[in-house]
Amino acid sequence: MGKGLFLDRDGVVNRELGRHTMSVEEFDVLPGVCEAIALANTSGWTVVVITNQSGIGLGLYDHEAVDRMHRYLHDMLRTNGTSVAEILYCPHHPSKGRCLCRKPGGLLLERAAARHDIDLPRSVMIGDRERDIRAAQSAGARGILVDSNRPLLDTIRTHDLIG
Repeated sequence: MGKGLFLDRDGVVNRELGRHTMSVEEFDVLPGVCEAIALANTSGWTVVVITNQSGIGLGLYDHEAVDRMHRYLHDMLRTNGTSVAEILYCPHHPSKGRCLCRKPGGLLLERAAARHDIDLPRSVMIGDRERDIRAAQSAGARGILVDSNRPLLDTIRTHDLIG
């Protein structure tokens, strides 16, 4: 089993806007993300993006809009010689009822671990919200809380996740 690097999306991979990111035109990948993911991959991490997309549940945008943003990210990573193993998201909004896949629940991390042979106790989740850290802990991984829009490469280096 390998180690997993789970990344929250908005605020870690792409710019946190302070509201829902609803289209590929608003999806601004933060500087250095491609380099950070490439470095994580070459250091033996399986990288997976885990994100809540409650705007779907609220009717603000649909699955196709999220798929376009994620295809854009996959394409950008591929162009830069790297990739993530998967992007998993919860489309539910808490006002519409409880679900098991929404962070702070750890189901999406557990699902990624099962699909990609990831050892959760050796894994890390980087997120800019307390719910990201709670999701990591509930799945048995370590959580690292960062400020929104902080350079991912700095976080990876500061926490000795490479090498």
